[in-house]
Amino acid sequence: MASGVTVAVVGATGAAGQMTLKILEERKFPVRELRCFASERSVGKTVTFAGDGVRVQRVEAPAFKGVDVAICSAGSAQAREYAPMIARAGAIVVDKSNGWRMDPKVPLVVPEINPHAARAHQGIIASPNCTTIVTVMPLKPLHDAGRLRRVVATSYQAVSGAGVQGIEALREETLAWARGEAVTPKFFAHQIAFNLIPAIDKFGEDGYSGEELKLINETRKILEEPELKISPTTVRVPVFTCHSVAVNVELTEKITAARARDLFAAFPGLRVLDEPAGQQYPTPLTVEGQDDCVVGRVREDPSHPRALNFWVVGDQLRKGAATNAVQIAELVLRS
Repeated sequence: MASGVTVAVVGATGAAGQMTLKILEERKFPVRELRCFASERSVGKTVTFAGDGVRVQRVEAPAFKGVDVAICSAGSAQAREYAPMIARAGAIVVDKSNGWRMDPKVPLVVPEINPHAARAHQGIIASPNCTTIVTVMPLKPLHDAGRLRRVVATSYQAVSGAGVQGIEALREETLAWARGEAVTPKFFAHQIAFNLIPAIDKFGEDGYSGEELKLINETRKILEEPELKISPTTVRVPVFTCHSVAVNVELTEKITAARARDLFAAFPGLRVLDEPAGQQYPTPLTVEGQDDCVVGRVREDPSHPRALNFWVVGDQLRKGAATNAVQIAELVLRS
């Protein structure tokens, strides 16, 4: 491995951890030494990075001595335990779980939007929820140009957002259906094959799910607009990869659809594909494997003089998770 820094990846055997290793390699992150960690059942297994096999280690404080940057893809409970321990060992921790996102002392960062926030870290930097990232990327240029007043966002979320088990659930149910067998859901609350499930995470007393509250709270924190009005609905759909979001925004100043397209096209990490007459707009299949979020169906809202509708799709395993975390690590190294 090339000269550079010592990097740890926690959760290296999961879907997000595997994608993190791929992104580190693709972006030529300056890895001098890589250490991989996972749950007890994966200790001793081998993962591949830059053509080399890397043995998976147990998560324990001594193993992080000398680590410069740690990217964590563990669950929230584990992240609450691991991240402070790793930070005390001297590493800067980029955490992708929900464990630290709303901690007032922990920056929540999308590098294209609020890189300045990372400077305030105290050893831990949080990466937002995948749906939040896909949604907030096009919100930022609109907010800068016309000040957001209200956001209505409905997400259509791929099963890989639920991890490897979500992917297997869709695959197994689809195969069972094709064989003419009874489809018995084993992972999601309902059959996901050929179905939509308007529930991601547990519901609160107000009827909103945890995923929907993340979209509200994280977007406000990233945009530094704690009172921004946001109305979310999150839906699980039978798609393997990429989250799609239908967004309606009300602005303080009018922005035409044409200007919105220009704003999106000029913003780093966004791309516009918007030719409805030619059936050209982003879909999960066309966006999968890309780091950019892609915006289409941009149009003015006929019910409000200062409102817009648009559709945005992003690969939630890449920009929604691994790529954003690696970009944060790059930001840390530059600073």
